[in-house]
Amino acid sequence: MVAFNIYFFDRNGCCLYTQEWTRTSDVKLGSGTVEDEFKNVFGLFFSLKRLTAALDPSTTEKPKLGGMMRIGEGCLFHSFTTNVYKFHFLESPSGIKIVLNTSPDVGDLREAMSTIYSSIYVENVVKHPLYSPGEPFNYDAFTGVLNKYVKAINI
Repeated sequence: MVAFNIYFFDRNGCCLYTQEWTRTSDVKLGSGTVEDEFKNVFGLFFSLKRLTAALDPSTTEKPKLGGMMRIGEGCLFHSFTTNVYKFHFLESPSGIKIVLNTSPDVGDLREAMSTIYSSIYVENVVKHPLYSPGEPFNYDAFTGVLNKYVKAINI
Protein backbone atom coordinates (compact mmCIF):
# COMPACT_ATOMS: atom_id res chain seq x y z
CA MET A 1 0.00 0.00 0.00
CA VAL A 2 1.39 3.35 -1.08
CA ALA A 3 0.29 6.99 -0.77
CA PHE A 4 1.31 8.90 -3.89
CA ASN A 5 0.17 12.47 -3.25
CA ILE A 6 -2.45 14.73 -1.71
CA TYR A 7 -4.05 17.96 -2.91
CA PHE A 8 -6.10 20.58 -1.07
CA PHE A 9 -8.30 22.80 -3.28
CA ASP A 10 -10.53 25.72 -2.41
CA ARG A 11 -14.12 25.85 -3.70
CA ASN A 12 -12.96 27.61 -6.88
CA GLY A 13 -10.35 25.03 -7.86
CA CYS A 14 -7.25 26.86 -6.62
CA CYS A 15 -4.70 24.36 -5.28
CA LEU A 16 -3.87 25.51 -1.77
CA TYR A 17 -1.43 22.74 -0.88
CA THR A 18 0.07 19.63 -2.38
CA GLN A 19 2.41 17.00 -0.98
CA GLU A 20 4.06 14.18 -2.89
CA TRP A 21 5.35 11.03 -1.28
CA THR A 22 5.86 8.75 -4.28
CA ARG A 23 5.95 9.59 -7.98
CA THR A 24 7.53 7.37 -10.58
CA SER A 25 7.60 9.98 -13.36
CA ASP A 26 8.04 13.74 -13.56
CA VAL A 27 4.90 15.85 -14.05
CA LYS A 28 6.45 17.34 -17.18
CA LEU A 29 6.44 13.89 -18.79
CA GLY A 30 2.67 13.71 -18.34
CA SER A 31 0.30 16.63 -18.09
CA GLY A 32 2.73 19.44 -18.89
CA THR A 33 3.12 21.67 -15.85
CA VAL A 34 2.26 21.40 -12.18
CA GLU A 35 -0.52 23.95 -12.76
CA ASP A 36 -1.92 21.77 -15.56
CA GLU A 37 -1.91 18.83 -13.18
CA PHE A 38 -3.85 20.84 -10.58
CA LYS A 39 -6.43 21.80 -13.23
CA ASN A 40 -6.72 18.19 -14.39
CA VAL A 41 -7.19 16.81 -10.86
CA PHE A 42 -9.76 19.46 -9.90
CA GLY A 43 -11.52 19.11 -13.26
CA LEU A 44 -11.73 15.35 -12.79
CA PHE A 45 -13.32 15.82 -9.38
CA PHE A 46 -15.69 18.50 -10.69
CA SER A 47 -16.78 16.30 -13.62
CA LEU A 48 -17.22 13.17 -11.49
CA LYS A 49 -19.29 15.07 -8.95
CA ARG A 50 -21.61 16.32 -11.70
CA LEU A 51 -21.76 12.90 -13.36
CA THR A 52 -22.68 11.10 -10.14
CA ALA A 53 -25.40 13.69 -9.48
CA ALA A 54 -26.75 13.37 -13.04
CA LEU A 55 -26.87 9.56 -12.83
CA ASP A 56 -28.36 9.46 -9.32
CA PRO A 57 -31.35 7.08 -9.59
CA SER A 58 -32.88 8.30 -6.31
CA THR A 59 -33.96 11.71 -7.63
CA THR A 60 -35.60 13.19 -10.69
CA GLU A 61 -33.90 16.56 -10.16
CA LYS A 62 -30.67 16.73 -12.09
CA PRO A 63 -28.04 19.48 -12.02
CA LYS A 64 -28.24 22.00 -14.84
CA LEU A 65 -25.49 21.63 -17.39
CA GLY A 66 -22.72 24.05 -16.46
CA GLY A 67 -24.55 25.21 -13.34
CA MET A 68 -22.94 25.31 -9.94
CA MET A 69 -23.77 22.67 -7.36
CA ARG A 70 -23.92 23.52 -3.69
CA ILE A 71 -21.59 21.72 -1.29
CA GLY A 72 -23.09 18.36 -0.36
CA GLU A 73 -25.68 18.56 -3.13
CA GLY A 74 -26.29 15.53 -5.31
CA CYS A 75 -25.00 12.01 -5.08
CA LEU A 76 -21.63 11.94 -3.33
CA PHE A 77 -18.68 9.84 -4.41
CA HIS A 78 -15.76 8.95 -2.17
CA SER A 79 -13.28 7.19 -4.44
CA PHE A 80 -12.66 5.46 -7.72
CA THR A 81 -10.00 2.97 -8.71
CA THR A 82 -7.93 2.41 -11.84
CA ASN A 83 -5.38 -0.32 -12.44
CA VAL A 84 -2.64 2.09 -11.27
CA TYR A 85 -4.11 4.28 -8.52
CA LYS A 86 -7.10 4.96 -6.29
CA PHE A 87 -8.48 8.51 -6.12
CA HIS A 88 -9.94 9.27 -2.66
CA PHE A 89 -11.99 12.42 -2.26
CA LEU A 90 -13.51 14.53 0.50
CA GLU A 91 -15.47 17.77 0.16
CA SER A 92 -15.72 19.63 3.46
CA PRO A 93 -18.64 21.81 4.60
CA SER A 94 -16.39 24.85 4.03
CA GLY A 95 -15.80 23.89 0.39
CA ILE A 96 -12.25 22.61 0.85
CA LYS A 97 -11.69 19.61 -1.39
CA ILE A 98 -9.06 17.03 -0.50
CA VAL A 99 -7.82 14.49 -3.03
CA LEU A 100 -5.55 11.66 -1.90
CA ASN A 101 -4.07 9.33 -4.50
CA THR A 102 -2.94 5.90 -3.35
CA SER A 103 -2.15 2.51 -4.78
CA PRO A 104 -5.31 0.63 -5.85
CA ASP A 105 -5.06 -1.93 -3.03
CA VAL A 106 -5.87 0.68 -0.35
CA GLY A 107 -9.33 0.26 1.20
CA ASP A 108 -11.96 2.81 2.20
CA LEU A 109 -10.32 5.98 3.54
CA ARG A 110 -13.44 8.05 4.30
CA GLU A 111 -12.66 8.11 8.03
CA ALA A 112 -8.99 8.92 7.41
CA MET A 113 -9.93 11.72 4.99
CA SER A 114 -12.28 13.16 7.60
CA THR A 115 -9.48 13.05 10.18
CA ILE A 116 -7.09 14.77 7.77
CA TYR A 117 -9.61 17.57 7.35
CA SER A 118 -10.92 18.02 10.90
CA SER A 119 -7.94 17.11 13.06
CA ILE A 120 -4.99 18.01 10.85
CA TYR A 121 -6.07 20.73 8.40
CA VAL A 122 -8.38 22.65 10.75
CA GLU A 123 -6.05 22.39 13.75
CA ASN A 124 -2.79 23.20 11.91
CA VAL A 125 -3.89 25.47 9.06
CA VAL A 126 -7.22 27.16 9.80
CA LYS A 127 -6.15 27.94 13.37
CA HIS A 128 -2.66 29.08 12.30
CA PRO A 129 -2.22 32.79 13.10
CA LEU A 130 -0.76 33.58 9.65
CA TYR A 131 -3.40 31.70 7.66
CA SER A 132 -5.44 33.68 5.13
CA PRO A 133 -8.49 31.78 3.81
CA GLY A 134 -8.24 31.03 0.10
CA GLU A 135 -4.48 31.52 0.00
CA PRO A 136 -1.99 28.69 -0.59
CA PHE A 137 -0.26 27.56 2.59
CA ASN A 138 2.82 25.60 3.57
CA TYR A 139 3.29 25.25 7.32
CA ASP A 140 5.95 22.89 8.66
CA ALA A 141 3.74 21.81 11.57
CA PHE A 142 0.92 20.85 9.19
CA THR A 143 3.24 18.96 6.85
CA GLY A 144 4.84 17.11 9.76
CA VAL A 145 1.53 16.05 11.30
CA LEU A 146 0.13 15.05 7.88
CA ASN A 147 3.20 12.95 7.04
CA LYS A 148 3.13 11.27 10.45
CA TYR A 149 -0.59 10.46 10.10
CA VAL A 150 -0.28 9.05 6.57
CA LYS A 151 2.60 6.87 7.75
CA ALA A 152 0.64 5.74 10.83
CA ILE A 153 -2.35 4.53 8.79
CA ASN A 154 0.01 2.38 6.72
CA ILE A 155 -0.45 3.87 3.28
